[in-house]
Amino acid sequence: MFDWRDYENGIIAFDAGYVRPILAAIHMIVENGRVAFVDTGSNDSLNNALAALRRIGLDEASVDFVILTHIHLDHAGGAGRMMSYFPNAKLVVHSRGARHMAEPSKLVAGVTAVYGAEYVQRVYGEILPIPKDRIIEAVDGLTLSLAGRELCCLDTPGHARHHICIVDNTTTGIFTGDMFGLSYRELDVDGRQFIFPTTTPTQFEPEEMRQSIQRLLSMNPEAMYLTHYSRLPDVGHQGEELLRHLDALVDLALARKNTGKSRHMDIKQAITRYLLDAIKEHGCLLSEDDLMAIWETDIELNAQGLGVWLDSLNA
Repeated sequence: MFDWRDYENGIIAFDAGYVRPILAAIHMIVENGRVAFVDTGSNDSLNNALAALRRIGLDEASVDFVILTHIHLDHAGGAGRMMSYFPNAKLVVHSRGARHMAEPSKLVAGVTAVYGAEYVQRVYGEILPIPKDRIIEAVDGLTLSLAGRELCCLDTPGHARHHICIVDNTTTGIFTGDMFGLSYRELDVDGRQFIFPTTTPTQFEPEEMRQSIQRLLSMNPEAMYLTHYSRLPDVGHQGEELLRHLDALVDLALARKNTGKSRHMDIKQAITRYLLDAIKEHGCLLSEDDLMAIWETDIELNAQGLGVWLDSLNA
């Protein structure tokens, strides 16, 4: 069975089946027989979503909402296929992302420019459009009712300008997508979690990210629920660590701003060294090869995003 985490508060996380095990979680909020999914993984994630519904004794008609924290395809690539299976569901997405879910051609073109056409086809397949009348545009403060359970949407730029976080008013937990960074369960040491920011292209904005993180922290949530990967209960400490790492990544990028053609590789190598030092300090005993197998794509994308941000400073 795929990875399954029932927090016994109406929140369940399960593995999206995206690329590798426990890389991306889909969260399922369940209230009085009604369901909301937060993020969708890719088209291949549908089978796990259907299995998750069956496991709790519900079916496709039980789904009221499919909520996207943002429209990067590891979070939204499976939305069109899911919506075709869930007849009663509304898609909830930032107003900046709504048009791309209704007509995904520009979204696919942007992702193809980063990853390449072969990768996009192999990992994501065909991105299906969603009828406009089934899309709810999530503005800041929009509150959804899931059988009376209130889910409040927050506009949280920094990782992307089409990013929202969702506050579950029942638990005070917050579904953070990529806004509260990445924390992979393989890196846990004696229950202590390791967190770091995701600065992917093309809309990484460090000051906006800092403000969004601080806004989330000001709400004193009982836990953060990350897409990569699920529940972080030690919110205060993790927030401090996340902001510390964010500042470090910005500083190392700025220090290499004018290194010419080697800039991307210089930034990538600096991120790698920084993370390897930080994870050693954390007490993780995984080998560097194992760590790089986990981090390789994240480091590449973080370096790309920092480069795009540096270029924007001169625009």
